Amino acid sequence: MPANLFADFRLLTVPGLHGSGPEHWQSRREIQLPHARRVEQEHWDVPELEVWSKRLAQELRQSSKPALLIAHSFGCLTTVHRARFDASRIAGALLVAPADPVKFGVAAQLSNVRLAFPAVVIGSTDDPWMSSERAAHWARQWQAGFVNAGALGHINADSGLGDWQYGLDQLSRLAGLARLAEAERIAVN
Repeated sequence: MPANLFADFRLLTVPGLHGSGPEHWQSRREIQLPHARRVEQEHWDVPELEVWSKRLAQELRQSSKPALLIAHSFGCLTTVHRARFDASRIAGALLVAPADPVKFGVAAQLSNVRLAFPAVVIGSTDDPWMSSERAAHWARQWQAGFVNAGALGHINADSGLGDWQYGLDQLSRLAGLARLAEAERIAVN
C-alpha cells in the first residue's frame, strides 16, 4: 500500500456500540494507519444518535482537511446522521455492518438522507444485527454502493478477521472515488 494513498484525507474511525476492542479490525486499522484517529464517545454503552453525531461533528471541525470515515455498526448510523449537517467536511464513508436503524428507533431520522459523497455499505449474509438484504436496502436509501462480503457475522472481532485486508482494499477504492469526486467538484467550480 503506497504511503501517500490516504495523504489527502483525515482518516476517522467511527466505532459502534461498546467501541472497538483491540482485536477489532477498526483498532487494527488504526495501528496500520497511524494517522487514523478514533472518534471517541463519552458513553460507549448508550447509543444516542444525536449525542454521538454531535461528537463526530466536533471531531470533523478539528481540521479543514476532508475526512474519510471508517464506520462500523452504530457508527454507520452516526455517520449517516452527521452527513445531513456536515457533508462538506466528509470526503467519503466506508459503512461496515451498519446497525439496523429500525432496531434503534432512528429510521425516521435516517430514511431521507442522501449521501453527497462517495460511500459504500458492506454487509454480511449472516449478520445478526441486520440482514444483507436490509443493509442493501439502506445503501440504496442513502445512495451508497453496496458490497456483500459473504458470511462474516457482524464483521467485528468475533468474526476473526485480523487486519481484514478486504476492508482495507475497499477503503483504498473509496479514497480513489473521493479523489475523483473532489476533482470533479473543483472542475465544476
